[in-house]
Amino acid sequence: MAARNKARKRAFQILFEADQRGTSVQTVLADWIRHARTDDRQPPVSEYTMQLVEGYAQYTARIDELISTYAVGWTLDRMPVVDRNILRLGAYELVWEDETPDAVVIDEAVQLAKEFSTDDSPAFVNGLLGRFKELKPSLRRGEQSTTEA
Repeated sequence: MAARNKARKRAFQILFEADQRGTSVQTVLADWIRHARTDDRQPPVSEYTMQLVEGYAQYTARIDELISTYAVGWTLDRMPVVDRNILRLGAYELVWEDETPDAVVIDEAVQLAKEFSTDDSPAFVNGLLGRFKELKPSLRRGEQSTTEA
């Protein structure tokens, strides 16, 4: 498994765990880093995983607003937890991480949906992130990071 692929999967797992526990992604990330330092069985948390999680944390409110706005027929709280967090990670990487090609971000998110979610989820994730790709230039307009809010 490629390093970035593994980093995305771990970032998704951190977002998912934080959502399930009802805590911040920064808290879960710190837990994962601490466990990796104290338990040889735990792999270290990569720089890219940290970058994705911290980037998502910076734009949480804007990302959730985008997903809520464009997920036709789905409210954020009604969406499957796995799909919601794959979309959160994908939306962050697609809109704010310019070094990763858009097609790669979408493909990786679809692969996560295939691995961790329902049969309908890959198409849902692909469709919504594809819409974000089309709208990408305008999505950053009006952005406000969580730390600025």
